[in-house]
Amino acid sequence: MTRAVLFDLDGTLTDPKLGITRSIQHALRKRGRPVPDADALEPWIGPPLEQSFRTHCGMTDADARQALADYREYFADTGLYENAVYPGIPELLAELGGRGTQLVLATSKPTVYAERILAHFELAKHFPHVIGSFLDGRRVEKAELVADALRALPELTRERVWHVGDRRHDVEGARANGVQSIAVGYGYGARAELEAAQPTHFAESVGALRRLLLLLLLV
Repeated sequence: MTRAVLFDLDGTLTDPKLGITRSIQHALRKRGRPVPDADALEPWIGPPLEQSFRTHCGMTDADARQALADYREYFADTGLYENAVYPGIPELLAELGGRGTQLVLATSKPTVYAERILAHFELAKHFPHVIGSFLDGRRVEKAELVADALRALPELTRERVWHVGDRRHDVEGARANGVQSIAVGYGYGARAELEAAQPTHFAESVGALRRLLLLLLLV
C-alpha cells in the first residue's frame, strides 16, 4: 500500500544555520539594525522570514519586505550553499524511496532556492514534487504548503501521509490538513515548542526518525 512522507527542508534535511544567519546579518546591517550573533538568530530558522523581520525587529510591512530583499542579495549566491545535509538523511531518503514511499518536499523557502539546494546536495532525485513558496511572498504558510503537497498526491488518503519537520509551524500545518506529524529533535525547534505543538510522533535523531518511519510504513 503506497504511503507518502512530506519533508520540511531547513532543520529537517539540512542544517542551514551558517547561510541563513549570515544572510539575516547582511540584511540587518543594511537596514542599520543591531546585528545579533548566529546563535541568537536560531529562532529565525524555519518560519517565513518576512514574518520574522516583523516579529523579532518590529519592522513595518514595507521595511520587512525590503529586509527580505536584502537577505536574498547574500543568500541567492552564497548563503544558499553554506549548508550541510544531516548525516543519515541521504540513506534514509533512498531507503524510503526503495520501499515505494512517495516523497514530497514542503518548505516555506522559495521553490527556486529549495530546488537549487536539493540539486547541489544530490537530493533532487528523491523528490518528484517540490512545494515551496513564491518569491513574491505567496504560499509561505505551512498549512498552504501541505495542502498543495496533498494535491500532488490525489490517490492517497490523508491517513497514509506523514509530515516531518522541526518547528511548531510544521506540526500545525500538518494538523490543519488532517495529516499526521513527526517532529524531529535535531533541528531548530526547542523541545518545549515542539511538545506544546503536540505532534503525532517525535523523533530525537535521524536514526530515530528512520526507525519510526519504517515502523509506520509497515502498519
